[in-house]
Amino acid sequence: MDFESIVHYITEDHSYILQAFLVVFVTLLVDYFQKRAFDRLQKRAETSASIWDEALIDAVRKPLRLAIWTIGVYTASEVIEEAISSVVFEMMGPARDTLIIASITWFIVRLIKNGEEVFLKKEGTTLDRTTADAIAKLLKLSVVITAFLVVLQTLGFSISGVLAFGGIGGIAVGFAARDLLANFFGGLMIYLDRPFVVGEWVRSPDREIEGIVEDIGWRLTRIRTFDKRPLYVPNAVFASISVENPSRMENRRIYETIGIRYDDISKMGTIVEKVKSMLANHPEIDTNKTLIVNFNKFAASSLDFFIYTFTKTTVWERYHEIKQDVLLKVIDIIEKEGAEVAFPTSTIHLANGWNTQAPEPQAPAKDYQ
Repeated sequence: MDFESIVHYITEDHSYILQAFLVVFVTLLVDYFQKRAFDRLQKRAETSASIWDEALIDAVRKPLRLAIWTIGVYTASEVIEEAISSVVFEMMGPARDTLIIASITWFIVRLIKNGEEVFLKKEGTTLDRTTADAIAKLLKLSVVITAFLVVLQTLGFSISGVLAFGGIGGIAVGFAARDLLANFFGGLMIYLDRPFVVGEWVRSPDREIEGIVEDIGWRLTRIRTFDKRPLYVPNAVFASISVENPSRMENRRIYETIGIRYDDISKMGTIVEKVKSMLANHPEIDTNKTLIVNFNKFAASSLDFFIYTFTKTTVWERYHEIKQDVLLKVIDIIEKEGAEVAFPTSTIHLANGWNTQAPEPQAPAKDYQ
């Protein structure tokens, strides 16, 4: 078969092949030009003063490609269906509608995700990461559920029937997945009550839970422990345990007990007053909070006084630097008063007349034979 015969075969007997090819080729051109157009828009958006341009362009690009190819393939299938009757082509209409709905849903979900990032990057925003994440997840869940119901309606299913079945089946699902639901509502309570947010340090005195919150999901909360291991805690756990949030503390406390020798009892009053004055004039001590320095105990081998005060900083590393400075100044005060910090000692009192000298050695007895 020569070239002219092939052309005649395609154009006369199987012209639908050429038509389908042209449709696919046009679809390819449309996809190419829209890609070039969005590349240029992307460059302009990067230099634009508006922060929404880039988010919108990024959200629409991939869903638009899916929509273009869906329409192109569907059009090509219609051309072929006119020449070839097949049951397969009857499915193209519902498939087209489903993919178009999927494209729109994909675009909205991506726009919500990008919008969340824009809000968090915006200067002066009062929206924290945890609240933004919760709102974004609720919006995306609503969009997906709505799209699912629309797809069912498009495919010929009755939404009222589906909802009625969901109400009846929800009871069985609730019993089967009560742990999953408990975690879901636990996550919802975390978002509403906000005992902690992403980035905060939390700990529980009831469980071995301590670290920095990295993510709050609908089922699990991921916490990075201080030895850098990820800890995954089901959200339902937080409904039955106590949770401390050290990140929200206003100050850090210094509470130390220091002992001096019993021989220095006459100097205790002066030492206590000077230590209290030192703390009151220390630039890193919050004098608006409780500040106590008092002699409070006759210990076994020392006279103890305690320091109870608060630092202005809550930063862990800075707190220890201030605490070290305070303790070193306390030692200086004790030494300048001619006293000494006590350490565990024992004094043995011997009864009167007890000979503490060792007996003189005796010469060995001679053996006379």
